[in-house]
This record gives sequence, C-alpha cells and structure tokens, in this order.
Amino acid sequence: MSPSPASPSDPRRPLRILMVAPTSFFADYGCHVRILEEARVLQRLGHRVTLTTYFTGRDLEGLDLRRTLAIPWRRDYEVGSSRHKIAFDALLGWTSLRTALTLRPRPDLVHGHLHEGALIGAGVARLLRRPLVFDFQGSLTAEMVDHGFLQAGGRIHGPMRRLERWIDHLPQVIVTSSANAAEHLRHDFQVPGQRIFNLPDCVNTQTFRPALLDLDARRAARRALGIPPGRTIVVYLGLLARHQGTDLLLEAARQVVERRPQAHFLVMGFPGVDVYRARAETLGIGDHVTFTGRVPYEDAPARLALGDIAVAPKISLTEGSGKLMNYMAMGLPTVAFDLPVSREYLADEGVCVPPHDLAALAEALVQLLDQPDRRRAMGDRLRLRAMTHYDWTRGGELLLEAYERALRGHRLQSALG
Repeated sequence: MSPSPASPSDPRRPLRILMVAPTSFFADYGCHVRILEEARVLQRLGHRVTLTTYFTGRDLEGLDLRRTLAIPWRRDYEVGSSRHKIAFDALLGWTSLRTALTLRPRPDLVHGHLHEGALIGAGVARLLRRPLVFDFQGSLTAEMVDHGFLQAGGRIHGPMRRLERWIDHLPQVIVTSSANAAEHLRHDFQVPGQRIFNLPDCVNTQTFRPALLDLDARRAARRALGIPPGRTIVVYLGLLARHQGTDLLLEAARQVVERRPQAHFLVMGFPGVDVYRARAETLGIGDHVTFTGRVPYEDAPARLALGDIAVAPKISLTEGSGKLMNYMAMGLPTVAFDLPVSREYLADEGVCVPPHDLAALAEALVQLLDQPDRRRAMGDRLRLRAMTHYDWTRGGELLLEAYERALRGHRLQSALG
C-alpha cells in the first residue's frame, strides 16, 4: 500500500506534486508563465514538482519535465485549439500515468492545468487514490469559440459545455485566477463554492521592477529596435490574436498616432507577426509600430522597461490577464478594457475603458501621453498594489492553502468510504 498523503503542515517530508500541463511548455506566454511561477514558488518553499507536458516546448533549468513522445504527422503545435490535441492528450495521459507510477515517493496530489490537464489528472489521481487540484484558466468552450474552433450555439457547442461541466466537478479543489472566474464556475457550471479557491495571477516583484535599465541602456535598446529617439512608447506583451484585442489595439494606435505623432507602439509577442505587421502598414502606422516577435520570458522585464505606458486590450470574458501583473510590477501606467478581471487587478489605480470602444482606448492613451506626472504617480500606485496583493511569495502560501484543502477533503472522502 502506498503511503498516505502528507499535508503542507506535515513535518515528515515535503510534498511531491505531479503537475499535468496539456500544452507545449514552455512557450513564454500566458498560462505557461503561471505554470512556471507556481512550480518555482513551490520549489522555493521546499516541495518537489514533476511536470508532464507535450513533446515540444522549451526546457528550463531546475524543472523536472517529462515530455510525451512526438506524433509522426505533427512535429509542432500552434497556440489554441486544434484537432491534433486529441493525440497529444492521449500521449500525455500515458506519460502522466507512467510518471506517477514510477515516481518515488509517489505524488501526494495531482495538479492539472487547463481542462485537459484536469481530465487526465483525474484518471491518474483516482488510480493513485490522491486528490486532484484543477488550475482553471478560463472556460474550455469559450476558448474554443474565441479561437474559431467551435461555433457558439452550434451542434457541438452543447455537448462540449456538458463535458466542460463534468470536468469542472471532478477535482477536490479548483484554483481560479480571478474572482470573476470563480463566479463563472458557480453560476454557469454549478460548482459548489467550497470547492473553489481563488489564487490570482501573481508576479515576481523582484524580477519585474522599475528602473531596471538606466537611461543609456534604455536608449541603446530602443535604438537597437529601430525606434526613433524622442518617442513615447506604449508597450504590449502577450499573444497576438483577435481575442487578445490585437486588431483593436492597432486600430486605436492609428487614432493615437494621428493625434500624437510622438507615440510609438512596441508590440511584443506571437503568433501572426507578419499578418499584424502588414495590417499596421495598411493602417499607415508601420513606422510607429515595432513588432519584436516572441520574447523569452527571462527577457520580458528588460523589454517592458523600454515602455512609458502599457496597454492590455484583451476582450475574453473568462480568461485571466497575467500580463497586467507584469505591467503593474514594472510600475507602468496601464490602460485596459473594463472587464471584470481587469477591474479586479487594477482596481481604481489603472485606466479601464469600455470594451471594444476604440475611441475611448485611444483617448485614454492620449491623455497619458500628455501627462508624464500622472504616468509616474499611476505607475507607483500600481507597483505598490502588485507588491501588496500579487507577489508570488503570497501566491505560494495561497497555493499551499488550496493543497491543504484538497488533501483534507480527500482524507474525509476516503474516511467516509
């Protein structure tokens, strides 16, 4: 018989955690950053993390990664929904099971990221008689609609919603990145409130910090990117996609540049760089927008340090927005669409404008371009908010609380038979 799971407060030994990440980890964006930072903070707290993931992705020093085999007809993997994920996830299920059975000591709990990770993790956790924690990062069906993989109200939409609801009820604890996501689970998928634990996206405020570059270094870095001197830079770092608001950002940028020619937009991320660069040229702002492509996560602080203002035009209603944490920690005055997650993170310290309102987005950016003193004060307040509420030191403590709840619930469930 395998040993009983230890709780975070158990002095016998650290926890061993099996994480399941159904994605091409590590790829320098969004959910990958949350997965990475959760694993790192757990390691800093003395716990052991093993992470199973797809065969593609970037290896990172210090992480115990177990990758699937490749599939012969698909050597890479794009962002978002794909029919090829069925094969990827089948292989990930096998890899996760094999890893769980060979780890010594056996995992104390399984931490599944995204719905596919929760589904795979549920099978592994059941076999091991261990609790499952599900890291919820947005609605599965909503994401499929956002990516154009599923039609809202279509023939498959209903069955997929039912599958999503079933997965949502499998874990002992669901960890959400926002209060809005928690409410979404309660209201739309009838998940009991006692199973939901809110762990907001967090940030390493020692790595992401203001004044990272001195004036000469900033000028040199801007020059290397071909940004003309004297420009005030609006930065964006994240995926380039319609549901991320990239199209809206470029439309708003056109309005801003018409009114304030000294503005320059530094757009960092992927995919679709060539498509969006061509769009900027069509809008007549090609010489006021610089696209960098993918930025390695370890280079993100230095790249964000080139900015004077940050923008987050995301329009998805159920996903988190971890980039806001990085902006805030860097002390960047931030403009975002007024979505529940943006309001939760920024509170009254940033600028939130009505979703899809290009004129309001452009006006907010113009006002900040014109008011350097306001920019500095706003950046200072956002930095303080990040340090107070969203540092990963606090996030790690919250994650262990979620684990303790899952372990306690599993022990009670086992005792009741």
